[in-house]
Amino acid sequence: MRRLAELGLSLDEIRDVLADDQGRELREVLTELDADLARQQEAIAARRARLAALLAGAELNPDATVAPDLADALRDLHPAGSAFAALDREMISLIDTGADPAARDHVLALFQPLTTPEARERGHALTARMDAIAGADPADPRVAVLAADLAAHLPAEMAAAMLASLDDAETGRWLDLMSDELTPAQAEVLRLMITTLKEPKT
Repeated sequence: MRRLAELGLSLDEIRDVLADDQGRELREVLTELDADLARQQEAIAARRARLAALLAGAELNPDATVAPDLADALRDLHPAGSAFAALDREMISLIDTGADPAARDHVLALFQPLTTPEARERGHALTARMDAIAGADPADPRVAVLAADLAAHLPAEMAAAMLASLDDAETGRWLDLMSDELTPAQAEVLRLMITTLKEPKT
């Protein structure tokens, strides 16, 4: 039993294995465990490769954590000196596309509509409004208006991807992570924005 636990089997899995006196289930459980460990090993290897590339760089800065092509696309997307923009950029840096070119291309395509001069200008203005309500009451009328404007600013495909990510165990924590770092009024803006995005379009 101790050897099975050392291999990473849960107590429930160990009970299932021990309950089968002919051992037919053991091979299946161990095969599944081996496949799971192989997936974890691949993910760790990919992360270590990206970490090695960062450490090999001549200069480390916050933008270094963002994939170079994504960093180029997002250049000037966030206004300098904005606390909310800094947090938003941190969240973007958590996007993990691994070594999958198709995944990177998909993320770049989601952000592309926001990189036009007009969209950048709107984005900067919205960010300034988020900073401005930092100390406001969550019931402040500006909160609901800003939430609606942010929802309208997001490209349809990005909005859909954001909503889909909330249902994913691995990616769905971004809203909680951001809300924990924001003031109550700013967190309410995000909550109302998500609510607005979920409303059926007429």
